[in-house]
Amino acid sequence: MTSPPLVAVFGSLHYDIAVSGPARPRKGETVTGTSWHPKSGGKGGNQAVSSARTGVATAMIGAVADDDFGHFLLDNLQRKNVDHRFVRRNSSLPTGMSVAIFDADGDYGAVIVSGSNLTLGGTDIEAAREVLAETKVLVLQNEVPDAANVAAANAARQIGGRVLLNAAPARRLSAELAELVDILVVNGVEAEMLAAVPPVETLEDALAAARILARSYPDVIVTAGGAGVAYANSGGDEFTLAAIKITVASTHGAGDEFIGVLAAEIATGSSMTTAITNANEAAAKLVSTPEEDRH
Repeated sequence: MTSPPLVAVFGSLHYDIAVSGPARPRKGETVTGTSWHPKSGGKGGNQAVSSARTGVATAMIGAVADDDFGHFLLDNLQRKNVDHRFVRRNSSLPTGMSVAIFDADGDYGAVIVSGSNLTLGGTDIEAAREVLAETKVLVLQNEVPDAANVAAANAARQIGGRVLLNAAPARRLSAELAELVDILVVNGVEAEMLAAVPPVETLEDALAAARILARSYPDVIVTAGGAGVAYANSGGDEFTLAAIKITVASTHGAGDEFIGVLAAEIATGSSMTTAITNANEAAAKLVSTPEEDRH
């Protein structure tokens, strides 16, 4: 990659096994599936690929083991034009993986085993100083240790980059990390935890949560699934976008597609309104595309 990276993603890489069936099993139940396939995943990896797909120079900072899963993930980053020079190999733990079970409606549940993602830390940030020096937006998620995210956010702030945290999966953030976040993106479940609000089910709920979170973060985006997206910032600006009407094929990866496009748009100077609108459209397109047709 010859262009300086405008977006750097620090975070998780998972080898995903996607299983399709008529329904997700209940406790103690065995369900006969219809198909399965491997795919590259991890919120970090997915978001990096999504950003790179827009044509914006994107780098991935992560960790995999020297195993078949790790090689699969690195090959995918290579094919998708993601700069992966700063993905550490030969980790002391196996490459992270997940199993996602899809039902007939395209909804899913997943289990992740973090593996090598748990080894990320300050040494990986030091090794990637070269790439961070050119980064406009650093993207973080909650699939790596909080302390690792703090180290990455500190490094980005030192060189003037903006820190975008996709606070997923839901967990409490350390005060140290929260102070370093410029753009917070959460779904309804995560907003409910961080803003201490009732369940987010409507656009009005999402906007109310965004307003509360904007007291602590400069820019806040709350995605509310089929309802749409809400935005609020610390200066009092706010708006909502209704969801785009589509036929759902699979909801898997929609949030990561949104984040990747959002980061790429912000890094290239788009307004927040334009960035969120384009990210919303990209996520809707992905959701309407069957898993087997995604590239």
